[in-house]
Amino acid sequence: MSHTAHIRSHRKPRRSASTLAVRAGVAGGVLGTLAVAGASGSANAAEPVTQTLELPTLTADLAAQAAQSADATEQAAANYQLQAERDAAATKAAKQAKADLVEAKKKAAEAKKKAEQEARKEAAARASRNAERTTLSTTADSGSTSTSTSTSTDTSPATGSAAAVVSFVKSQVGKAYVSGATGPSAYDCSGLVQTAFKQVGISLPRVSQDQSTAGTQVSLSNLQPGDILYWGSAGSAYHVAVYVGDGMFVGAQNPSSGVVERSLSYDPPTGAVRVL
Repeated sequence: MSHTAHIRSHRKPRRSASTLAVRAGVAGGVLGTLAVAGASGSANAAEPVTQTLELPTLTADLAAQAAQSADATEQAAANYQLQAERDAAATKAAKQAKADLVEAKKKAAEAKKKAEQEARKEAAARASRNAERTTLSTTADSGSTSTSTSTSTDTSPATGSAAAVVSFVKSQVGKAYVSGATGPSAYDCSGLVQTAFKQVGISLPRVSQDQSTAGTQVSLSNLQPGDILYWGSAGSAYHVAVYVGDGMFVGAQNPSSGVVERSLSYDPPTGAVRVL
C-alpha cells in the first residue's frame, strides 16, 4: 500500500458534464431539424447521454398546400359575393314584377270601365234610333192609305233614263243583301240605288242619309218611276229604294229578304227625291 493512499486527493473531482448539442439542417432553404443533446452522469461516467428531438420539416409541398388553401378561400369569398349579388337582383326583380302587376290590374280596370261606358252609350244611341224609326213608321202608317190610293193609279210608263233605272233594279230582284255591297251579286239598300243610277251616268252619294237629299224633294202623292224613296227623315234616312211605278218599289230590304219588289203599302216610305 502506498504511503500516500490514505491522503485525500488534492485533484478536483470531475464535475458532472452536461452537453447541449444543436443540430440544424436546412431543406429547401427552410430550417429542418433541431436536436438537443444532454448528458449527465457521475464523476465516474465515461460518455455523455444524448437525447435527440426531431422537429417537422417545412417543405415545398407544404408551401404549395398553403397557397392552394389561400386560393380556395379567395374563391369561396368570390362565390359568396356573387350569390349576394344574385339575391339582390332577384329581390329587385320581384319588387318590379309586383309593381308591374299592380299597374296592369289598374289599366285593365280602366279599360273595362271605358268599355262599359262605350257599351252604355251605344245602347242608348241604338235605343234612340229604334224609337225614331218607330215614330216615323207610325207617322207613315197614318198616311199609307192615301199614298197607296194615289200611286196605285199611276200607270204612266217610265221613259228615257228613268226606264233604264227601273229596268236595272228589277233585274236585280232575288239577289242577296250584304251590308256594304254594291253588286253585282249582292247589294245593300244604298248600294243598289247608287249602282242603278250609275247605269245612266248619274253619280250618287254612297249612303242612304246622303241619298235622301241628293235631288229635289217630291210628294209621295206625285211619285214617278225612277224616284228615290227613303225611310226616316231627309238627311238621316236609314233605308232607300227605287219607285218603279204602279205603287211598287224595288229595294235591298235585309239579309233575310234580299233584293225584292214590294208594294208601297207593305212598307210605306217617309219621303222621296227626284234626280231624273
